[in-house]
Amino acid sequence: MDNNIENIVVELFKEAVIHLPNDVKEALKRAEKIEENELSKNTLGAILKNIEIAEKENIPMCQDTGVPILFLKVGKNINSTEIMEITDKIKKGVEKATKEVPLRPNVVHPLIRENFKTNCGLGAPFINIEFTEQLDREIEIRVFPKGAGSENMSSLKMLTPSEGVKGIKKFVLETIASAGGKPCPPILVGVGIGGTADISLKLAKKALLRKVGERNNDNEVAELEAELLEKINKLGIGTMGLGGNTTALDVFIEINGCHTASLPVGICIQCWAGRSASRTVKL
Repeated sequence: MDNNIENIVVELFKEAVIHLPNDVKEALKRAEKIEENELSKNTLGAILKNIEIAEKENIPMCQDTGVPILFLKVGKNINSTEIMEITDKIKKGVEKATKEVPLRPNVVHPLIRENFKTNCGLGAPFINIEFTEQLDREIEIRVFPKGAGSENMSSLKMLTPSEGVKGIKKFVLETIASAGGKPCPPILVGVGIGGTADISLKLAKKALLRKVGERNNDNEVAELEAELLEKINKLGIGTMGLGGNTTALDVFIEINGCHTASLPVGICIQCWAGRSASRTVKL
């Protein structure tokens, strides 16, 4: 087993909170270029300057470095004991990253609000595991720091099948309109359709791992992504709720099968700081 997983996790969180992925940066630049609202245009310029300073000074781009969420893709020929050892190393890596990057210690007890100081405890860090045959004795580790401002705008609705695609569009647009400037737009919107209540929300978060401009492989879903993006940007919420051309940089949808009597729809919103970083490790 690779003994550097702990340090790799530290490096990934450092990369994620300091260096915004190029696809998101380029989308923000395009938004600034086409923005007609002067105040929003200036604010987009300030966001881009903030990103530049963070990289230059090697400091987090936002004071809210989020809660630590990880998505693992586990390849073939890795046994359960190894997976448990890997998750233990990941937790140690998160504790180390909290001290060294540093990450703001955001994870607290949900009732008494005691701060654990390490971003670990009561289930944190939140690790999602998926198995794949595309990797052999390898594991892909993706970190996804999630800030509270956008996470607080998450929403779930159990639609009836009769409401269909029309109901999905209505729910998404109402959710974004209600959120307004709270999730720090321009936003990235993840939508999960199908499964069960919990699965739809997990799909919505997983959808946010895609790059800006990357459409779903299902043509019907891809068309819905493009239509929702256009409609969201016509809401006029704009950068930080100041009005303007760009409210969302992109919309991503993931789907699962669901019960014949059910149509779960989960929405997960990401702020302009669409932070993530990944690495594939050979065991």
